[in-house]
Amino acid sequence: MANKPIVLIALGGNALIKKGQAGTAEEQFENLSAPMEQIAQLAPDYTLVITHGNGPQVGNLLLQQESCDKVPKMPLEIIGAMTQGQIGYMLESSLDTALMKKGIDAQQYFVTVLTYVVVDENDPGFQNPSKPIGPFYSEEEAAGLPYRLAKTDKGYRRVVASPKPLAIVERREIKKLIEMGFIVICCGGGGIPVIRKERKFRGVEAVIDKDRASCVLAREIKADIFVIASDVKGAGINWGRADQKILGKVRLPQMEKYIDQGQFPAGSMGPKVQAITEFYKTTGKRGIICQLEDIVKAIAGDVGTEIVK
Repeated sequence: MANKPIVLIALGGNALIKKGQAGTAEEQFENLSAPMEQIAQLAPDYTLVITHGNGPQVGNLLLQQESCDKVPKMPLEIIGAMTQGQIGYMLESSLDTALMKKGIDAQQYFVTVLTYVVVDENDPGFQNPSKPIGPFYSEEEAAGLPYRLAKTDKGYRRVVASPKPLAIVERREIKKLIEMGFIVICCGGGGIPVIRKERKFRGVEAVIDKDRASCVLAREIKADIFVIASDVKGAGINWGRADQKILGKVRLPQMEKYIDQGQFPAGSMGPKVQAITEFYKTTGKRGIICQLEDIVKAIAGDVGTEIVK
């Protein structure tokens, strides 16, 4: 096959479930139609890798198992693996439909890869778990639960570590697949966090940020463009003030200044900005934040937040 630029597209959790929705299968398939149509447009000209979030899906599975004592409860690593299969199927099905509409179904193949991500067992995140997951509990319910919880304005909620991703275990397999012409779906929900014990990997109770893991993978597969697609047009500064604005093309020193000013909250835009900044600094290649509906325009350089020289 002819060499084509490699584009890694990281889809936010809202690609499947929008705010206020129940998250039915029908809703999720409908929500995927727009980003998959965008990705299908790119398929003839680019080698594509898709990563995705899984926050709402993990939360739903945790709620389901907390509501039933008749079957064994699964640890977080297995629930993460379950959502990789679930969302991978939905992405493949939706992408297949979008490709067929464009008449290129016989020319393009895709595959979902169950993905492990290596973390350091001594990462500071394990000493201070702060990532909230799953349902909310009353004080009485929380008192009988076996894991760490944090108090929020809606009640108590389980918190787990969010360690820094170090490497994608299946990076060689992913490289080989894209060399063969596959569209690869991987690193779902940031991947399944694992640590190496002797010669084996062991899953740990943690959640890896999807954008940070996607950045690691983008570097490892030598992606030419790294796109983070979400429900916002780009990264914004002075948010909530009269002078708030969405950033377009930003020089690296200026973006680092915005980061130092605390313009991007850790719980929302922070990881996205840090991911494209790190990708640009380590590769010199394009990192973009854009809306799900604007992926094609963002790659063309017309919209989104992008770091430039």
